Amino acid sequence: MWRYPRTLGVQSPPRHLHHQQQQQQVNSPHSPAPPSSRTTNLHDHDHDHDHEDMSPQKNTRSMSPASLAMPPPPPPKPKSVTMEEAPSLHHKTSSKPVMTPPEAYANYRHFNVTIPAPGVAHVEINRPEKLNAFYKLMWDEYGSIFDRLSGDSAVRCIVLSGAGEKAFTAGLDLEMNMEMVGGRAKGDDEAPIDPARKAWALRKHIQEFQEAISAAERCDKPVISVLHGFSLGLAIDIACATDIRICASSTTFAVKEVDIGLAADIGTLSRLPKVVGSLSWVKDVTMTARFFGAEEALRVGLVSAVYGSKKEALEAAMRLGITLAGKSPVAVQSTKALVNYSVGRSVQEGLLYTQSWNAAALQTQDVPNAIKATMQRKKPTFSKL
Repeated sequence: MWRYPRTLGVQSPPRHLHHQQQQQQVNSPHSPAPPSSRTTNLHDHDHDHDHEDMSPQKNTRSMSPASLAMPPPPPPKPKSVTMEEAPSLHHKTSSKPVMTPPEAYANYRHFNVTIPAPGVAHVEINRPEKLNAFYKLMWDEYGSIFDRLSGDSAVRCIVLSGAGEKAFTAGLDLEMNMEMVGGRAKGDDEAPIDPARKAWALRKHIQEFQEAISAAERCDKPVISVLHGFSLGLAIDIACATDIRICASSTTFAVKEVDIGLAADIGTLSRLPKVVGSLSWVKDVTMTARFFGAEEALRVGLVSAVYGSKKEALEAAMRLGITLAGKSPVAVQSTKALVNYSVGRSVQEGLLYTQSWNAAALQTQDVPNAIKATMQRKKPTFSKL
């Protein structure tokens, strides 16, 4: 209900008239309900009633004649949003495309998580002063973010990019990871431990690292990675675990692990041969650690599109994300699960798995809804999954 402070100098109505109006307000079926004291969950009911209707037309019964004489101030105009501003905006879950970050994603040190469009999450690696190079806290945060997004029903697609113009990520921060790469594992008393215990500790360390980077592949939602600048070492591990990869024309790739004395161990050697069509090329780039560019990456199938700049690539990824977010989440997420299962298995195994999967998934209302909308030449809408 609109109210005006006494400082505006509006004369109050007579007391008997004020009493009658109060009684009408209590008895009126249009009187607004008292505000609830319950704290609203971020994703409860998608905020079907985001805000109580406060327009003066809907609340004239509860206004005094004096207050009706003064029009309410016009609501502020919403700020227009450009693609450059979208990553910095914050997500507020609503049926309207308000861009506010979910509370669950607001406290990460090296990642920005925003919702630049309804159903689309943007995860930005945010350590540009170090070329977005990773250390343990970063890969722990990375895994946590994608595990959370996987279960977030308000999110249907994820775009992954790196902050700054110089690098998607330059890989591992060697200075902060010397204990791992140098094998200098120590016991509680800081004395060198025996080789078996050292191996056990390093194996556990590598396993945790692998599981964190695999979170994008494990995530139910499709993940689009946008590579630019230096995309070295760990960048290839990360990209191969995503579903769709695009890049800027100036991107420089390399599998650099051999140059620091080790074999890549976070996913490249397992996934890259399945991503591209040439085992000869895979062995070439992984054993020589040579640099290669965007056009070569496109030719072998590491990326599916190349754009003139990071900005253009990110805008294209956002458009693609919006397209995927507008489709049935049952259909999109089922497709990701079935394709991932079928990689490395026989056709017959994939067909049998699809039989069992679709025996459940085909019972969704998304199928008749999509068919009906197609016949009526309308855009279908689908509920959260």
